Amino acid sequence: MYKHILVTIDNSDVSDRALEEAVNLAKDQQAALRIVYAVDEVNADMNTEFVNPAEITDAWAKSGQEILDKAKGKALAAGVQAETRLIESEITELGVGIAEAIIEEAKNWPADLIVAGTHGRKGLNHLVFGSIAESILRIAPVPILLVHTK
Repeated sequence: MYKHILVTIDNSDVSDRALEEAVNLAKDQQAALRIVYAVDEVNADMNTEFVNPAEITDAWAKSGQEILDKAKGKALAAGVQAETRLIESEITELGVGIAEAIIEEAKNWPADLIVAGTHGRKGLNHLVFGSIAESILRIAPVPILLVHTK
């Protein structure tokens, strides 16, 4: 039985499905639900007169908070109390910084299940874009529920 379910979202169709699964599980298990959205910190070396990394990070954080508020509304509409958390990570390898930040959040909360969407990329797309879900799966100290769009 799960007591603390953490779901990570990113405003994609697959993360909407992950949220739906997490809400259903939280309701069924009478578990606490935490919805997280991760923002990569922008590399300060990009600072030019045209690009201000702080402005980009602030815009992503604002957008992330709006996505979290919408997700919390969905959970509440389904009868599940949820809390949200915007987390920041440093850019490292493709998706690894985000995965590490999500795992750290799961440990600190403490979650006993992580729910995440996976795009199911294969071949060259997987090589180029990597997989945050795969990175979470490799380093998570708790069970993971991966959700596809279909």
